[in-house]
Amino acid sequence: MNRSVRIGRVLGVPLRIHWTVPLLLVLFGYSLGNQTLPAWVPGHSAGVYTIGGLAGALLLLVSLLAHEAAHAVTARRKDVTVQNVTLWALGGMTEMGKPRAAGAAFKIAVSGPLTSLLLGGATFGAGIGLHALTGWAVPAAVLLWLGWVNLLLGVFNLLPAAPLDGGRVVQAVMWWRTGDRYRAERAAARSGQVLGFLLIAVGWVSLLRGALGGLWLALIGFFVMIVANAERQHATLATALSGVRAADAMSSPVETCPDWLTVERVANEEAMRARHSTLPLLDFEGRPSGVVHLPQLAKVPSPQRETLRVRDVATPMAQCSTCAPDALLEDVLEKIDPRSGMTILVMDGRRLAGIITARDISRLAQRHALRGNGTG
Repeated sequence: MNRSVRIGRVLGVPLRIHWTVPLLLVLFGYSLGNQTLPAWVPGHSAGVYTIGGLAGALLLLVSLLAHEAAHAVTARRKDVTVQNVTLWALGGMTEMGKPRAAGAAFKIAVSGPLTSLLLGGATFGAGIGLHALTGWAVPAAVLLWLGWVNLLLGVFNLLPAAPLDGGRVVQAVMWWRTGDRYRAERAAARSGQVLGFLLIAVGWVSLLRGALGGLWLALIGFFVMIVANAERQHATLATALSGVRAADAMSSPVETCPDWLTVERVANEEAMRARHSTLPLLDFEGRPSGVVHLPQLAKVPSPQRETLRVRDVATPMAQCSTCAPDALLEDVLEKIDPRSGMTILVMDGRRLAGIITARDISRLAQRHALRGNGTG
């Protein structure tokens, strides 16, 4: 979702649009306007079908937004932080924190499919009513199509496999019954991997038989399998980090660098002694002022290296991920933005106590597996 742009807010939540959304509009608009509508209501002009197809595709986009908005609203009511809602070619995604209770997780998960099912029933009924009262065949057919798509979307999302909403529902129920959140996440993720494989297989067979819709099904299956695999790995990692505090994971003492040094000096001297690829910077008063990722230094043109200060190419402290030494590592990882990197500065007041990198976290996971506690 990195290649998406923010276009506004929906119900107070930032709304982002992925570059693949126009692909969604073209695909469904073309299919509806050139295939479905001419078959359902023949005898109209190509322009009417084109307008109907475009209107249906836009209404579908609104339906997807309603589905994700339901998740976001329910999450906020349950005191779960919602970062944004993103629409893309395969539907929508709501980026949020982790619910603290199984009941909250269940309500958040089920809210989206219920919204789609209600929208499906409402638009389907509206299409029947519109045709009966006015005889407007094409608008009624668009509403009927939209109703069927929303009903299908609601039912499909209730399949018991993560990352689909049905997988979240099963996960919440299993969490409630066993009390083990991460065991429930691993089980739902395994179901998602199986479902993804089946969707890819069915889509591929359909494509070989000449059905272009099989390609879309295979893409959805590929997405489901990739995300399910990532969620299974996340749950396994979370189990390894359970109860671990930042002070137990950090590297200390920390190798630092004065932020007033030139890029040339840091690249030739300080970087050669560094154990991590990220180097914390200190100002004149000895307080952390940011971090510099060593690969960034290599991108600085040679003529500028002798005059440019390292702080000018560093990530400022305000954008760095920080935590206290006694903070639970799993809670810290839930709050950081992966796009800003996995480096965490452990601060004891204003003093830099340690640094946590992806390598430190990987080492913890490996130790956990060696103790025989890994569940796979």
